[in-house]
Amino acid sequence: MQEASTPHDTPDDGVVVRKRRKGIYILPNLFTLAALFGGFYAVVMAMNGRFDLAATGVFAAMILDSLDGRVARMTNTQSAFGEQMDSLSDMVSFGAAPALIAYEWALKGLGRWGWIAAFVYCACAALRLARFNVNTSVVDKRYFQGLPSPAAAALVAGFIWLMTELEFKPYDLSWAMFAIALYAGLTMVTNVPFYSFKDVQMKKSVPFVVIVLIALGFAAISTHPPSVLFALFVIYGTSGYFVYFWRKAKGQPTSVISTSIDEPDERGLHK
Repeated sequence: MQEASTPHDTPDDGVVVRKRRKGIYILPNLFTLAALFGGFYAVVMAMNGRFDLAATGVFAAMILDSLDGRVARMTNTQSAFGEQMDSLSDMVSFGAAPALIAYEWALKGLGRWGWIAAFVYCACAALRLARFNVNTSVVDKRYFQGLPSPAAAALVAGFIWLMTELEFKPYDLSWAMFAIALYAGLTMVTNVPFYSFKDVQMKKSVPFVVIVLIALGFAAISTHPPSVLFALFVIYGTSGYFVYFWRKAKGQPTSVISTSIDEPDERGLHK
């Protein structure tokens, strides 16, 4: 009986051709997995009542998340798998983790209002990430459409970290946490433009003073990381509204959406 030939065989010439197995690029995905671990670590620390460590886990995930894409571009290892993996990691580290940390820290004292605020934040993070994936090709690269999820997570985690360092009681800050969670969550799904820093060219030479300013920035953060980092993200988390109203006052377009090919034309819908 003659055996049936497999797709890998070419019986005509007797040469066996093996197809190359599809794999994944290890280097950028290691950074993505490390960022995912940061979010998971944050949730575990919150469950153990170590909210300072939970906040640092979120910030560590932010740093790692900012590196995976750059590493992929530098090493020419971008892939569709990496993009999907990055989105799932972001949902855990900057969506579910901050919501659960905030709930465990102060929101659960508000009863149903607490878990509603936590869910609104988590749901808005999911919507923000889904919209980002869909609108990647039609958004002005210089700006994010709405507050990026890592910055929103930094607002929530930074507030918890700072208040924990200052030894405030969580139940005294329940409504403040409620307001921050709602602000961060809803700002993620607005059409307010937030500067993305993507037009900053790392390969170009810069004046010497820029390096000095960067060194001073690291020194300032090291003096008291919770207060400095939280202040920086408060400034960034409100900057989009200043840009929005400044453009509105100047009569300039406020939307970062250009022309869509697959979706209906969205110009004029986000003013």
